[in-house]
Amino acid sequence: MRNLVAVPVILLSVILQSAVISRVYLLSGSADLPLVMLAAWALQEGVDSAWHWAIATGLLVGFISGISWVVPVAGYIAVVVLAYLFQRRVWQAPLLAMFTITFIGTILVSFLSVGVLRFSDVDLPMSDVLGLVMLPGVLLNLLLAIPVYAVMRDLARWVYPAPEVE
Repeated sequence: MRNLVAVPVILLSVILQSAVISRVYLLSGSADLPLVMLAAWALQEGVDSAWHWAIATGLLVGFISGISWVVPVAGYIAVVVLAYLFQRRVWQAPLLAMFTITFIGTILVSFLSVGVLRFSDVDLPMSDVLGLVMLPGVLLNLLLAIPVYAVMRDLARWVYPAPEVE
């Protein structure tokens, strides 16, 4: 029953990404709301369904985007792996972990996208990719990190309530 909450949350994040967030540009970069949402969800204590969320979100993003579906699935699974590692190591500073995972995850997904595009014989100058796409995308994702983390923390507390102490 707890996993059913994933359906509306994933659909809402992908719809918001495709309709609103992807239209907000800084230079040529845009934010990746599903990536930030997955990072925030995987950092919550007691959450055990982040793997399912990553695969479902990656497949849905791959379906609606122009890039191969392998890129979002692999990138989002890597973000969940990073979140689990950070949750065990940096648990006293969840916002620091959120910023770090968002930064690393954005860079990773961007490099995966560039790698797939270069493999498809698309000529992309790395200086332009770094300066005009990746770094603005990182900045926009970091701006989304705090509000998305707060929403996902509240959702996780609602879905996985703490046991009551008598």
